[in-house]
Amino acid sequence: MPGGRLTHEERQEIAQGLAAGRTYSEIASRLDRPVSTVTREVARNGGAAAYRADAAHRATTGRARRRAQAPDQTPAAQGAQDAHGRDPEAVRQVEEQFTAMMVGTGLPRMTARVLTCLYLTDGGSLTATELVRHLQVSPASVSKAVGELEQQELIRRERDPGRRRDRYVIDADAWFRGWMASARQNTMLADFARHSARTLGTSTPSGARMQDIGDFFEHVGRAMVQAAEEWRRDSAP
Repeated sequence: MPGGRLTHEERQEIAQGLAAGRTYSEIASRLDRPVSTVTREVARNGGAAAYRADAAHRATTGRARRRAQAPDQTPAAQGAQDAHGRDPEAVRQVEEQFTAMMVGTGLPRMTARVLTCLYLTDGGSLTATELVRHLQVSPASVSKAVGELEQQELIRRERDPGRRRDRYVIDADAWFRGWMASARQNTMLADFARHSARTLGTSTPSGARMQDIGDFFEHVGRAMVQAAEEWRRDSAP
């Protein structure tokens, strides 16, 4: 059918037509398909020079399978309670509010969305594919956000047992690690400011200003470490 999904045999006909130097219009006419169908098919699967019928058919079958397995996003599904009896709309509002709070702390919005998604998943971990599917964004966006969160030690990466993919994990120590990473950054800033003060001369206005900055961040960093260690001690079982 002109409007139906391409068959394996039709894809082989496209490959043969491309190899023979036929135009998209000629190939479409032979298949009794719209030219746009052939154009999209070739572009989606490597272009005219790289198009392979078998690979294109496997890729299309895989995409169809992933769409079938994706969570139902229809209004009816969104209105139903989840396995824990929670209202999906209320959960969505929590997700939006959590994301807004993280953005308010200085996180880029996409990074905040990924962090929120990990915090609110009951399993405590998600793959990049699951994050892409839930957030409806590109893999590149998720990859960049994950890299920023790993740098801040707010998440960690684990190899999925038996599968060639990583899972991104949030756990009880995430904020502790992130807090300690921030404390280390404050200490580094304090050291830099004090060194700059000596270079500029502590008796000069700019040098005195840098010295004050160094003293401040040294105090803040020390207080952060102390508070985190007290929390860990008090929360230990």
